Amino acid sequence: MDAQGRGQAGGIDPADQWVYDPKTGSYELRLDHAEGSDTPPGDSSAPSAAAAASASSAKPAGPRGPKAAPGRRAVPPQRGTGGGGRRAGAKQAVGRRKPKPKKTTKKKVLLWTGGTLAFVLVGGSLGAYLLYEHFNNNLNKIDVGVDNAAVTKGPVNILVIGTDKRDGAGNQGYGDEGSVGHADTTLLFHVSEDRTNATALSIPRDMITDIPECTTKKDGTTKSIPGSKGVRFNESLGQEERDPGCTWRTVEKLMDLKISHFMMADFNAVKQMSSAVGGVEVCLAKDINDPKSHLKLSQGRHKIQGEDALAFVRTRHSVGFESDLDRIKLQQQFLSSMIREMKSDDTFTNPKKLYNLGNAATKSLTVDTGIGSVSNLTRLAKDLSRVNIKNITFATVPVVDNPAEGKNHKTVVLDKSKADPLFAMVRQDVSLTEVKEKEKKAEEKKDAAQAALLKGPKAEPANVRVKVLNGSGRIGAAGETVTWMQNSQGMRHTSNGGNAVGGKKVDKTFLEYAPNQADQARRLAEAMGLSADALRPGKTDAAPTADMTLTLGADFKAPGTPVNAPAPDKAPKDIQRVEADDKNICAK
Repeated sequence: MDAQGRGQAGGIDPADQWVYDPKTGSYELRLDHAEGSDTPPGDSSAPSAAAAASASSAKPAGPRGPKAAPGRRAVPPQRGTGGGGRRAGAKQAVGRRKPKPKKTTKKKVLLWTGGTLAFVLVGGSLGAYLLYEHFNNNLNKIDVGVDNAAVTKGPVNILVIGTDKRDGAGNQGYGDEGSVGHADTTLLFHVSEDRTNATALSIPRDMITDIPECTTKKDGTTKSIPGSKGVRFNESLGQEERDPGCTWRTVEKLMDLKISHFMMADFNAVKQMSSAVGGVEVCLAKDINDPKSHLKLSQGRHKIQGEDALAFVRTRHSVGFESDLDRIKLQQQFLSSMIREMKSDDTFTNPKKLYNLGNAATKSLTVDTGIGSVSNLTRLAKDLSRVNIKNITFATVPVVDNPAEGKNHKTVVLDKSKADPLFAMVRQDVSLTEVKEKEKKAEEKKDAAQAALLKGPKAEPANVRVKVLNGSGRIGAAGETVTWMQNSQGMRHTSNGGNAVGGKKVDKTFLEYAPNQADQARRLAEAMGLSADALRPGKTDAAPTADMTLTLGADFKAPGTPVNAPAPDKAPKDIQRVEADDKNICAK
């Protein structure tokens, strides 16, 4: 029986071989689940996937199912209701009907293996399906020159890219048939360190920005691609043979943060994923007939899939001001609904749906090497599974019309007055949504404790003793800082300690000090613009002439520039945003 093939094996659909076991709350692979078998789904004597894989030498099952293995109790036949009946009050025998699965929260693993904003950003519990070697072979991966572990303890930033490449059946008719695949739809998906909330920032494709120099690797050949200034963001992929690593570096520079992983897909993903879940519900406030995207839908709610789903996320000429920003609103509505569909019990308890979903998701994806296997992708999914849909916010990077183009503008530029504080919120893990009250109070308590570190007397600058280490990744940063401290701040007892411990680059600047050096730490924090969470007090006092240790991180810009000033508590007013659990959004 070829259970790993793309079609059915021996007349049996591979999805039908997965049976829900209510005792474990997961699905088991039943390769010997022959027609007529009386083995109940939850019976402990039923073969597991591992057992089935090693049972090639076992005798074929009889008409009443497989014989019991040596030392194991045979499965009793189902009782009838005739011939003597049952005692009053006796429990009813287990029939062939599968027990209703329990709603086990731990099993509802949120799988952030979407692909692109326009296509896939979905949740679902694939469990053992993702371990299927068939799915592993589906994945494509690209080495972007960054060696990131699949799972990290801190915040996670996933770059989600949708390309406009027209590969695949039926996609050539969407215009620009020869497109190399630009960054048509891009999203930065940020998951908080405590995994209670997530923020998804859509980046307009027509935003004018700078693309830094980047290096690509293909077929063993490394190529350096020069940067470009003042071009559309979507040129960060495809143009000049740029790969997702170039888009990766463009977003890192734009938002001043570090990306953990990327996921990319083309037009086929939205068609396959939407069909795999049986359709995604969307809402229109008016009739739409867009010949360019091929979308024709009447006012009201519709459940769309396949070509209609692709047309919905591509249309823009029949909504709003017919701009890419209006299309982003449609995409955010679609993805919010997709997530709700993935999290629904209808999907979670349907083995066939889950199989189709896993197959479509992995076939649609191209990822970085850090998550370039199903096992690593599953580890990431489980790590992010705690995010509640109520705490997921979609927002659009704030932009304004490009003033250089006058009235007939076709591009936009960053609105720094709104974008800078929004990016700061993402960098410093400030949620755009209200998390659970208990979690919120715990975070507030933690913040209050950290803020208390900055309160109290401050030492005179001449009494501050500190050794500066460079973990910023920029040559000479420690020396520049020491010079600035001595000449501009009057801190004479400062020294250059060279590179950070182990010569490693660190993300955030931090200050280590002893309890009896707290007054010195407060003075240095004031001068450097350090926030409370950058202070790391020790437990024992130090000698009077001992140095504190300041390690400069990647967030260090220049001496005198605040390193990590606190982000605002709330997002700027009037930014475009959508809450993922809002079911009342209708495109206008």
